[in-house]
Amino acid sequence: MSKIYLVGGSVRDKLLHLPVADHDWVVVGATPEDLLALGYQQVGKDFPVFLHPSTKEEYALARTERKSGRGYTGFICDFGKEITLEQDLIRRDLTINAIAMDEDCNIIDPYHGVDDIKHKILRHVSPAFREDPLRILRVARFAARFHRLGFTVAPQTLELMKQMVLAGEVSYLTPERVWKETEKALSTLNPQIYFQILEQCGALPLLFSSLDLTANISDALKKSAQLTDDLTIRFAVLCAQLSNKLAVEALCEKIKVPNNYTKVAVMVQQYRNNLERVQTLTAEQIISLLNSIDVWRNPLHLDQLIIASQTFSKTTSFAQANYIKEAYKIANSVNVQQIISEGYTGKQIHFELQKRRIEALLNCI
Repeated sequence: MSKIYLVGGSVRDKLLHLPVADHDWVVVGATPEDLLALGYQQVGKDFPVFLHPSTKEEYALARTERKSGRGYTGFICDFGKEITLEQDLIRRDLTINAIAMDEDCNIIDPYHGVDDIKHKILRHVSPAFREDPLRILRVARFAARFHRLGFTVAPQTLELMKQMVLAGEVSYLTPERVWKETEKALSTLNPQIYFQILEQCGALPLLFSSLDLTANISDALKKSAQLTDDLTIRFAVLCAQLSNKLAVEALCEKIKVPNNYTKVAVMVQQYRNNLERVQTLTAEQIISLLNSIDVWRNPLHLDQLIIASQTFSKTTSFAQANYIKEAYKIANSVNVQQIISEGYTGKQIHFELQKRRIEALLNCI
């Protein structure tokens, strides 16, 4: 007779008294045919995963995995009905993710994940952890996500991650998976922890070439999470101290960063220093800065540049923000329709508009 268990992150988050977004279920003692007969819809290719006929939640058959190649895709799965719950749980990454709950809400915890939750430790379940390089990124991401709760990575787990990096396992991670985990880490309250853990295990220079995780960048990343939910800004802060535009673009290309992230990162890298000294710029230089970030068509760019620059400020106030916002307001008040009505045409309109915007600033700042 088959049995169904709630597993993984949903159990972990229940025990941590956190909101549970998705429920993951494992079915022990069943075959694909058993579930299909009950109206489940199969969606898994490499191993049977099924959607519940009414809730549409995912139900996976208990399985074991045997390493058959390099990287995180080289596995052979066995999902015979004799596979036990303990066998299924031992293949998971961390003990806190290897806890199950039965239909009567009894906890099944063969690998002491509950203790690790109590002691706030991220610990690998078994030596099989080393077979999947994606787990390096996942541990770093969990460290970032649960940092606010006091979680740290177990020394033994960090040492295992170092050994995996030295063995070259990181090279088998696809750019898309690196970016997916990085984007999730950026959405946490402490994104800097993700990059710090990757640095500690030696993966950072391999995955994020030319990135120097200084204390300044770490502090700015932490502050960015306090100032904005805009992940493009948080990523731009990470790239802000790269040497030039090409370095930013090369990093973004290496891990397949979406274009909207790349554009903001390049903008911040190129113009953050100008904004930080905006009060010393001439009216002509201010208009040039506003032109460079294309603020006339995309006013959001100015807010993004301000917030990213503010994360590096050592003071609580950021006077540059009000200064540049006021300058933009003044310059934007120049009426282009008035210029056209005066008979200016073609390129003359642009030149006259720039001239009047500069004059407007000269009269007000």
